[in-house]
Amino acid sequence: MKTFGFKIDPLTGEDYYEVFVRGRQLLNDPHLNKASAFTKEERLSLGLDGMLRPGISTLESQLDRTYEAYQRKSDDLERYIYLIGLQDRNEVLFYQLLMDHLDEMVPIVYTPTVGQACMQMSHIQRRYRGIYITPENIGNIDQIFQGLSQPQVNLIVVTDGERILGLGDLGSDGMGIPVGKVSLYVAAGGVHPAVCLPISLDVGTNNPRLLEDPLYLGIRKPRLRGAEYEELVEKFILGVKRNFPGALLQWEDFAKQTAFKNLDRYRERILSFNDDIQGTGSTALAAMMTAMRIKKSRFQDERYVIVGMGQAGTGIAMNIRAMLKEEGLTDEEARKRIFAVDMQGLLIEGDPLLEGPQEPLAQRRAAVDDWKLDDPSRIGLQDVVRNAHPTVLIGVTAQPGLFSEAILAETAKHSERPIVLALSNPTHKCECSPEAVWKATNGKGLVATGSPFSPMDWNGRTLQASQCNNMYIFPGVGLGALVCKASRVTDGMFLAASKAISRFVTPEQEAMGLLLPEMKDIRKVSLAVATAVGIEARNAGLGRLLDDDQLAAIVTKAQWEPKYSAYRPGSPVVAS
Repeated sequence: MKTFGFKIDPLTGEDYYEVFVRGRQLLNDPHLNKASAFTKEERLSLGLDGMLRPGISTLESQLDRTYEAYQRKSDDLERYIYLIGLQDRNEVLFYQLLMDHLDEMVPIVYTPTVGQACMQMSHIQRRYRGIYITPENIGNIDQIFQGLSQPQVNLIVVTDGERILGLGDLGSDGMGIPVGKVSLYVAAGGVHPAVCLPISLDVGTNNPRLLEDPLYLGIRKPRLRGAEYEELVEKFILGVKRNFPGALLQWEDFAKQTAFKNLDRYRERILSFNDDIQGTGSTALAAMMTAMRIKKSRFQDERYVIVGMGQAGTGIAMNIRAMLKEEGLTDEEARKRIFAVDMQGLLIEGDPLLEGPQEPLAQRRAAVDDWKLDDPSRIGLQDVVRNAHPTVLIGVTAQPGLFSEAILAETAKHSERPIVLALSNPTHKCECSPEAVWKATNGKGLVATGSPFSPMDWNGRTLQASQCNNMYIFPGVGLGALVCKASRVTDGMFLAASKAISRFVTPEQEAMGLLLPEMKDIRKVSLAVATAVGIEARNAGLGRLLDDDQLAAIVTKAQWEPKYSAYRPGSPVVAS
């Protein structure tokens, strides 16, 4: 049953919630609970009289109380549990606290701590958020969606839990990722929390640790594969289209083969994108755009080694290729500048392990015929760095220390200011630390990492590595696509988003080595990204016909701010 609806008073123009629940049920609804901030009038009209202590708090005093409690927690996992508990009790308070302490709390509600939480999710589960779709209940998907208490659903983040961060198959314990991504959509992008829905497709797991764990709460069967899996995904998509025809769907943390297949199959049928492919690629591209500006270089002047050709690595390579082509290079000229390395070594044409998206990235055999190799049967990373002379080194492998001192020193030979993106997370999976890059380059390397690192003093100046966090991209892309009513999400929208992000980095930030804006500006960044996406959608004939200022104004209006709305009692309309 719906618990409330959005309303506007026709006489006064006042925005308010028409609330359909009363008393204890109201206090247990995180969308509606104000706890001690309910007014006297609301307490009387909504059946709360006597259920609350008489003191009436402001949001500000509630924030002081909750932050004090947060600071008493002994470690990051306990802080995660506390914040998720707060989110389950009072969303306005949770999001305002998160927005007030973004630098401190984003690493708790998302990477790296969310990875630790997902590893233990069945052991720390308190309350459930979102929806769990399984092979057993997929036939009831309409009833499941229609039973939601939210007034509407505009945004869905869905995972099947097979490739959670760099941690692998976590089954339905991976639900922590969609929940975390929704939190960032709200805090960074301003999407209203009441229109967001995290979903887990629980199709089993091949993780023996989970299958043998007596406390595991997911399906205890090997993963559904093949036609049965694809049929479940198809039924899921059709259910989304029937029940939420205007919603945007974000694919999250699927295995590589599944991710590319789902993106290709459904991107024209439903408003959707894959953050691991497109979001990561677009964020990395924004960082490289800033680095090129600092170096006074062009993309075509650089040589790129990308290690780890999963979703993220392939997405980054595709974005670099798009920029090279925008600068006027042909497909063949772009191919010569990108050296893609995966488990089998450098990708070479004719390799039987090559997959569809990787084929345009494989080097011609003639291009490596004269290379000197450690092992003639395989071209490893050391071989590639020694022979290709890269100026940009990108890692998405979850192999800590992969970018060794020797690799970094060799890269530094070919550029005074090499670009190093060590993007794996959580932190202990990072290919190298920023300090290692700065030591190899005498403080001149330009660095971005997947997880946050502290600034470093270097010969009297402060150096800082940007966290190449997808939250710079996906909240704004999602908000922009929804506000402009785009019919689909295109690669052009992500390119526009990358440019908007890079323009936000100031000369003062560039002097510190920052390649992306500071986290404190994330709402402004998302506004710029959403507006750029709306403009691109309009120009491509896929979105609303509004001028630039109108689009910016409507995006600004759409950004929800955590505050307590006025409540009035009401009764839900029952369909006849």
